Amino acid sequence: MSAPAPFNPADARFAERIRRSFERQKAMALIGAALLQVEAGRVEIGLPFRADLTQQKGYVHGGIIGMIADSAAGYAAYSLMPASASLVTVEYKINILAPALGSLTAIGEVVKPGRTLTVARAEVYAALGKHVATMQQTLMMLPDTPDLPADQ
Repeated sequence: MSAPAPFNPADARFAERIRRSFERQKAMALIGAALLQVEAGRVEIGLPFRADLTQQKGYVHGGIIGMIADSAAGYAAYSLMPASASLVTVEYKINILAPALGSLTAIGEVVKPGRTLTVARAEVYAALGKHVATMQQTLMMLPDTPDLPADQ
């Protein structure tokens, strides 16, 4: 990926906010994903290999690849948003470029932030830097909507 553009986050404490949010993501905990790096407009998520996350040929399942790409790009977008906001993924398109073998790393970056919609992308790499997937995503900011479970 190219060097990320310099972004000015709306919330100086964005990294702490993202870490707290990631800790609440039961789906990421379920698959064993970890938040590796948080910067303004860029987030990295790691996923250790587990056989129970593979499809019938032993490759990491495409749905799992999509999960970590969605979260990496989503949190990259969230890093630029106000603390009082949250977001939802509106759509994404993923291309799986090669079989995903071993541990994975998803690197999410903001392409273009907006007042309501943000475009982000994620690249997913396997061990030794093999590029296994690329994704582009659109996210919608929900102003004055805390990033908390719906029942709270």
